[in-house]
Amino acid sequence: MQTTDLLKRREFLRQGTLGIGSLALSHLLTTEVQASGLHHAPRAKNVIFLHMVGGPSQMDTFDPKPELDKWDGKSLPSELTKGQKFAFITPEAKAIKSPYKFAPRGDCGMVMSELFPQLATVADELTMIRSMQTNEINHGSGELFLHTGHGRLGRPTFGAWTSYGLGTENENLPAYVVLKDKHPNAGPAAWSSGFLPSRHQGVEFRTGAKPLFYLENPTGVNSGRRKDVIDTLGQLNSLAFDRYHDPEIETRINQYELAYQMQTSVPELADFASEPDHVLKMYGLDQQKAGQDFAKNCLLARRLVQRGVRFVQIFNMGWDHHQSIYNALPKSAKKVDQACAALIKDLKQRDLLKDTLVIWGGEFGRTPMVQENNAGTGAKTPPGRDHHKECFSIWMAGGGMKPGLTYGSTDEFGFGVAEKPVHVHDFHATCLHLLGIDHERLTHRHQGRDFRLTDVHGHVVHDIIA
Repeated sequence: MQTTDLLKRREFLRQGTLGIGSLALSHLLTTEVQASGLHHAPRAKNVIFLHMVGGPSQMDTFDPKPELDKWDGKSLPSELTKGQKFAFITPEAKAIKSPYKFAPRGDCGMVMSELFPQLATVADELTMIRSMQTNEINHGSGELFLHTGHGRLGRPTFGAWTSYGLGTENENLPAYVVLKDKHPNAGPAAWSSGFLPSRHQGVEFRTGAKPLFYLENPTGVNSGRRKDVIDTLGQLNSLAFDRYHDPEIETRINQYELAYQMQTSVPELADFASEPDHVLKMYGLDQQKAGQDFAKNCLLARRLVQRGVRFVQIFNMGWDHHQSIYNALPKSAKKVDQACAALIKDLKQRDLLKDTLVIWGGEFGRTPMVQENNAGTGAKTPPGRDHHKECFSIWMAGGGMKPGLTYGSTDEFGFGVAEKPVHVHDFHATCLHLLGIDHERLTHRHQGRDFRLTDVHGHVVHDIIA
């Protein structure tokens, strides 16, 4: 699908729009995009992507490596580490065993660390992928690669491609919403629309009762007057589009309309008063305490997909454990464990999980070798792990995934993939497939060639699809 393919039809639609207002115009255009987006029957309608920013340690969470107990304090075989790139350590760095216990969880026997006792209760709903691979070893470029399939600025993100391909199911809310506690290293580029029309970029919502600024009407302006202003602006912008055919003019029309609609939709969305006490308790929100932003964002994500938002991106900071896998890592896990489990249970009890693809993971993994020096000062630090792109673990749930499956494996040290590698491009291809999109056919012409999320790579991993 390319922007130019729809131009003649859009011009036709615009010929009679000046008398009906911009809201009706947007409805026609959005419906047109949605109708042309699907390439096959979808298994999922929505995505909730939980990005643990920094790169969780796979051998301390979801990929046990008992062999590291034997190699603790020793250098790994040189044939394994020779020529490998690391961010801060050297190939001679000593291995460090995991201090955490692992055990089978659920009826499926999925092996998980003791760091996630609540998530263990929904193990039978998860699909664990232990053989993920990426191209990037640093945070900013790694985050971009995870979300755009490219390690440099300028490409559209997964959420933007989803919005571009499928449109929205709710004209009163954005198709792509971003929730975060802090900015990731890549900044807003991690939810950018890149070279796609900018109406497909993620819209940031703040955590709390007022997710967006300036939703209230200015003093002296009522809702009817504001609607008249927006319709007039829509008419002027429609005339400008007819003359210049600039897709950013269409974005401007859409943004004015959406801002007006969100005056009503967003306050209702952000009001958790309608949530039963048992639901708030399940997320850990029954008592006001510090550090609840992630739980609030997970509950808000459920409310968003319940209202038809296509893609919800949640960023949770604090997983870059160069230091202190003994103290810092358990704290990071505890902050998300209950809310992640609650999100899965909540979606399932509302019959939303089958249509919602939930993804949890970081931009890369960690090394089986220890890092004990501060990267900036060289000072001795509590033991941690360096960045590692050769293998890492993610889990997915719902949306057509095969529940209770552990897919792929790494070598005895957790240094490289041993079986069934899943590159980030394969991950993207599979996610789009679940949404009813052929990753090779969802394209946008830019600078003389057709671009796509998977670039010229990627294969659908059918073995993990139910």
